[in-house]
Amino acid sequence: MDFEGNATTSTAAKNIEFAQPSHTRQPLELLRYTEAALRRPTVAILTPILPPKLSQKLQVASTVADQLLPELAEINLEQINDFELRPARICIGLSFVGFGALMILVLLLYLNSLHPALNTVDQIRQYWYEYVWFVSLGVTGMFILGREAMRPIPKLKKLKKR
Repeated sequence: MDFEGNATTSTAAKNIEFAQPSHTRQPLELLRYTEAALRRPTVAILTPILPPKLSQKLQVASTVADQLLPELAEINLEQINDFELRPARICIGLSFVGFGALMILVLLLYLNSLHPALNTVDQIRQYWYEYVWFVSLGVTGMFILGREAMRPIPKLKKLKKR
């Protein structure tokens, strides 16, 4: 009995060339179409259900989105450099730190108001999982901020006076 397979040249895959797309779409352009395809039916369904004031605000927001999303779709993500993303990364880091601190305060308020009999050790023993999550969020934010602080800033070229 021969268990080894024999390679045959007749079953080898042929080299097939696929047609290349004539126009490659940018990711933000795809997002614009996808968002519009989801938003418009949702607005149409929610408008009759919502109160008139809220319905009008929803339609205004949808109209504003229709106007602004084509501008956003024209942004080329390849042209955005690291320095332009710095404010966004700082905001994300501050959001992580702030949310972690806020949730620790909410957890402490919850524990002190609904479980006043627990001392600090018992609180940590019963709610250690939440403490770890919220402290980890804060530490992650601090790492993001620290990385941004250590990132070199490109020096601006000084104009020579003649």
